Parts: sequence; C-alpha cells; structure tokens
Amino acid sequence: MERTLTQYIRALRAAGAGVSTTEAIDAARTLDVVGYEDRALVKTALGAVLAKSVEEKALHGRLFDLYFNREAGSEPPADGDATDAADDETSGGSGDGEPDAEAFMELAEARDPGRTAMALEKAAQAAGADGIRFASQASYFTRRMLEQMGVKALEQRLIGKLGEHTPQAEAEARRMMDARAALQSRARAVVDERFELFGRAATEAFMNEMVAERPIGALTRTDMERMRHVVARMAKRLAVKHARRRKVRNRGQLDLRRTLRANAGHDGVPFDLVWKTKRKDRPKIVAVCDVSGSVAQYVRFLLLFLFMLREKVADLETFAFSNHLEDVGPILQTREFNAAMDHIVMQVGSASTDYGVALEDLETKFGDVIDRRTTVLILGDGRSNHADPRLDLFQQIADRAKRVVWLSPEPEGSWGMGDSCLLQYRPFCTHLSHAATAGDIERAIDEMLLAYD
Repeated sequence: MERTLTQYIRALRAAGAGVSTTEAIDAARTLDVVGYEDRALVKTALGAVLAKSVEEKALHGRLFDLYFNREAGSEPPADGDATDAADDETSGGSGDGEPDAEAFMELAEARDPGRTAMALEKAAQAAGADGIRFASQASYFTRRMLEQMGVKALEQRLIGKLGEHTPQAEAEARRMMDARAALQSRARAVVDERFELFGRAATEAFMNEMVAERPIGALTRTDMERMRHVVARMAKRLAVKHARRRKVRNRGQLDLRRTLRANAGHDGVPFDLVWKTKRKDRPKIVAVCDVSGSVAQYVRFLLLFLFMLREKVADLETFAFSNHLEDVGPILQTREFNAAMDHIVMQVGSASTDYGVALEDLETKFGDVIDRRTTVLILGDGRSNHADPRLDLFQQIADRAKRVVWLSPEPEGSWGMGDSCLLQYRPFCTHLSHAATAGDIERAIDEMLLAYD
C-alpha cells in the first residue's frame, strides 16, 4: 500500500498538483488512522491532506477514481506459498521465470477477473508502463506487457499450428489468436489508464512549451486556443514569483542615526539595533501598443499577459494606437477579452501608423500618468511611414519615467531599415529587445517586474 500511495502522489504531481514531501508523509499517517476499508473515507481524507485548492481537489477527485479503479477479487492470497504460486501463474507459470504459451492461454481464458487484473498490473510494472509520456507510446508499452505475459511463446506456437493445415490446428490457431486479441485489448486499456495518470500532463506540458516558443505570427487556430491557457499559466507563475513584500531588510547595513535615537533611553548604549531598510515601489505600468495590422497579433498576447496580471499590477494603464493614441483600459475592463481586442483592433488599428502623433497624444492628453515609478512598456515595430518620430517627446517621457521597455516583433536585423525608427528611439530606452514568442514576452515582463522587487 505504501508503494501504491507513492505512485498515486507521483500521478498527482505529474498532473500539476504541488504535493510536498511533508504532505506525502501526512497522507501516509492519515491512511494509518482511517484505514483502507471505506473507499469514500480514504478519498475524502487524502483530498483533505493532498489538495490545497479548488483545482487540486477536482484533480484529486478525477485521479483517485482512475488510479484506484481495480477490479474486484484482485486481492492476493494470504499465505506465502499461494502468493508464490500466483506470481508463477501471472509471470509465466513454468517456474523457470520464462513466460510460456500455456500460461498465456490460461490467463486469457480465465474466468477470474481478479487474477487477470493482477497479472496485467504486474506486467505493467515490469514493462515500465508508468513511464509513458505520449499517446503514441501506447502500442509500444502494450507489446511490452504482452511479452511479459508470454505472447512470444504463444506466437511461435501459433506459427507452427498455421503450418500444419489441418482443421484441428486451424481451430487451435483461432483460439490462440482470440486469446492474444483479448489480452491485448485488456493490456491496451491498462496502458491508456497509465497515460491518463502519468502521461497526459507531460504531453500537455510539452505541447505548451512548444507553443510558447513558436513565433506568434506562425500560430494556427488550434494553437491560439491552447495559448490562452499557456499565457494564463505564465501569468500565474509570474504573479507567484513576484508576490513578495515591498520592504526588504538589509541586515548588513546599520542605520546609525535611528539606532542612537532608539536607544536614547539607555544612555546611548545600543541595546536595540536598527538596520537600514529599502522601500520598493509598487509596479506601475503604462502599456503603449501599436495595433496596426503587422503588430496586432503580438499586442493581443502582451495585453492578455497584463490583463491576467492585473491583481499583481493593479496600477496599469493601457493605450493603443495606429496614429492617434486612445485609452483602451475601459474597453478591456468591461468586455470579454477576445471581444475587447477585436473591438480595439477595428476601432484603433485601421489608420496609417504614425508614432510621432501617438507620442504627442500620450504627452499632451495622458502625460500625467507617467511619473518616477512608471515603466513605459511599448510594443511595436517602430515603423512610422517616414513621419516625424518626435524624438524630443520620447526623450521627455523617458526622462520622467522609471524605465522605458520596448518590445519589437521584428528581429534586430530589420531595425532601422526602410521606415523603421527603432535605432533612433534606442538611446532613450532602458531595454529594447526582439519579442517573437509568448516566451519572449514572459521573460520581458519578468525582467520588468524584477525592477520593483
């Protein structure tokens, strides 16, 4: 039972539940108290110990029913001799450790579902079926399980019967093929169960990683559906990472003035030491997004990140432009995100791009939103159709802000080419980088929030 519980905890962790070592020990102690007889009680008790959130409780409920779905009558015999005999039957039955055809046939035709379930469980362990990671591996592990139960010996005998060309041999061959098909179906069901327990989460994690590092411009409709969940996970990870106190104590730096003041009642004897502290600003972000046709898809993911980080970055202003700049925060707050983005792109992104006009609007209409603790986050390609880039206004904004971070969907080799003004804006940027994937955007926001930690 200890191994069973350990494997179940492994399944929970593979599916994304954060089960700590301490919680695993608590689960074992809990089972010692409640016992194993009452299935509902065991499920409730383990859920109370191992699941800490609503999502984890739902995950526990699904995996518990799947993992502990064992057929009735699968308990092993009580005495050691009978157990050894059962092991011989499920592993081959010949006593020499090699599986044989007779044992395979007996197992396939057995009317005891518990005995078959035990044999399949043992074969799955021997074949390493718990290591499945992708659905495409199911056939491989199914074959490994059948080999553990003696299918090779059965197939050799089957070939011999097919070569005899007699009615009796053909009937026996048919019986063997039916037996192989029956156990193969049962073994495949066990492997599929193992995939649901241990492999599906790994597959999802792999697919999410691939999509996160795929260029946003190359995403398909299917990828877009997955990306919303990927971005949600990234935003949650960033929120947890940066959810720390704004006040950091520097234990190595003594504040002499405050120490003397605090110990004035002790005739200046420093009983109470006061250490210097450094107060950190709360994050304040002003996002300025080019939503013209060439950049709109990238803006969608940036704003989705910020939208999902709104609990962490409460002080957030969002602006969009193609030439004239507009405050799109109210639209994002009052509409479903995809509908809001479609409306923003249609309403703001249809004009000819002009960064100079957008900067003028930002400075004259919304300049008061930028102060010493503001990070101005710009997402755009810097292509202004040869209009005046208004570097003077951009410099004023940069001087007033804490940081200016510019993310460009174009690679560095394209900066300054044609109507691109990026190299002209570059000297006034704290950080300028190429952001082609959701992973690039996550890393940029992470670095931006680190300035406030």
